[in-house]
Amino acid sequence: MAEAKKSMGFDNVEDILTKIENKSLKIESLIKQYKFIEAIKTALEGYPPQDERCKHLQSANWIGVHKALMAIKDVEGMLRSLDPQYYDILMKYAYRGLSSGNRTTCDQCLKIHEKLTEKAGFGCILRSLVDTVNTV
Repeated sequence: MAEAKKSMGFDNVEDILTKIENKSLKIESLIKQYKFIEAIKTALEGYPPQDERCKHLQSANWIGVHKALMAIKDVEGMLRSLDPQYYDILMKYAYRGLSSGNRTTCDQCLKIHEKLTEKAGFGCILRSLVDTVNTV
């Protein structure tokens, strides 16, 4: 019985990884079509489940989100067209980008952080920092 549960969990991890890979391909395709807003929306939808066995999936998901964030030229326009339900997770990814130490990524994430704070307020910062369940 325990073996079946372990096997079932492993299949779920593989399924999730496949979904992330497919999402990443879709993001790349949207970026090539200059559909940057669609790419960021796709990137922010359904981030990986919080499961100790799935830690590497967060890194895999970050790659797709990073590509979408770096493609955005008009941050204010992106925020105008983005549903407010994505603000908190976008802030979490902005902090993830800032922690990368890469200058180009940090510059873009600082722009996003500034404009997102103007749009969503300080509550967005607080919610993203205190939410320890949904890590990115």
